[in-house]
Amino acid sequence: MIDIRRADTRYRGGDRQAGIDTRHAFSFSGHYDPDNTGFGLLTAVNDERLEPGAGFGEHRHRDIEIVTWVVEGALEHRDSTGAVGTLRPGQVQSTGSGAGILHTERNAHTGPTRFLQMWLHPDGYGGPPRHDRADVTLPQDGGLVPVASGRGHAGAVALRQADAVLHAARLGEGDTAALPRAPFVYVHVVRGALRLGEEPLGEGDAARITGCRDLEVTGAEGGGEVLVWEMHAEPSYG
Repeated sequence: MIDIRRADTRYRGGDRQAGIDTRHAFSFSGHYDPDNTGFGLLTAVNDERLEPGAGFGEHRHRDIEIVTWVVEGALEHRDSTGAVGTLRPGQVQSTGSGAGILHTERNAHTGPTRFLQMWLHPDGYGGPPRHDRADVTLPQDGGLVPVASGRGHAGAVALRQADAVLHAARLGEGDTAALPRAPFVYVHVVRGALRLGEEPLGEGDAARITGCRDLEVTGAEGGGEVLVWEMHAEPSYG
């Protein structure tokens, strides 16, 4: 089953007076829809836009895996593990909150910063928090590259979730990438234009695929960049 969600149907959040504009894929904060609380292991896919100097003050997370992918600009991250750094396009970051972590995020760029932040359930609870960051090189002619993984993929940041892998691809016009065969696959178009089979997908569009088999994404006119979650389970609360 393929469920297409267009960019303009996302919940609009943030605080635009404070320079924060957010588009939520699932129920989040003041937006609650009992029929849209997550997909597979994902509980949040937030498309964040920060004006220069804007950001999120110190706040706490626990028992959630957070993956951040910067689309443009620069995002400064500080957390209670002592990790401090600036994330830019071409890098990926994972933060395992464990029993609890405090962190702040701020636009460290002179222009707008846009990033995707994705939350998913871990496969265990408690324990020390963790921070990981890696540089990512995407081939220009397509092909999925693991960028965050609970399965030990080389070059990918680590996740405390053995049933999840995040892939990225940059597809030129006509280039194709085979989607993983998995019970749950989430496709998000970061920028540009793609096709899922014959279905056109534009920037910010997403597809939730249950029982994914023998599907491909293809670069449409001008090509595009895509993030693909491969998930082999749903959350376990035992």
